[in-house]
Amino acid sequence: MLMQLEKLKLKAKLFRGLGDSTRLAILELLRKGEKTTSQIVEATGQSQSNVSNHLACLLECGLVKNRRDGKNIFYSISDRKVSKVLEESDNILSDVADRIYACVHYNEKS
Repeated sequence: MLMQLEKLKLKAKLFRGLGDSTRLAILELLRKGEKTTSQIVEATGQSQSNVSNHLACLLECGLVKNRRDGKNIFYSISDRKVSKVLEESDNILSDVADRIYACVHYNEKS
């Protein structure tokens, strides 16, 4: 039972990582291929510091990886399974979007 509880806590932590709209925007952008920080800033409309903070979080949690090419750092999704989770969430959302949108228990501020 204890192992199951720890696994659930870890899974909840993964979903908290995915539970931020800016981090999701970054991940969705990276599904299309690797990008530099400035490309991510431009595409998301977020500030450089905000994007950098979210990228640091995603890197630390292992959801993205980076590589240096000269003075540029390119970011990409670390594992195909991360892309698969995002893809599958699109499929789920297409089936339940109206109900999630109307759900009063999931508040964007929480």
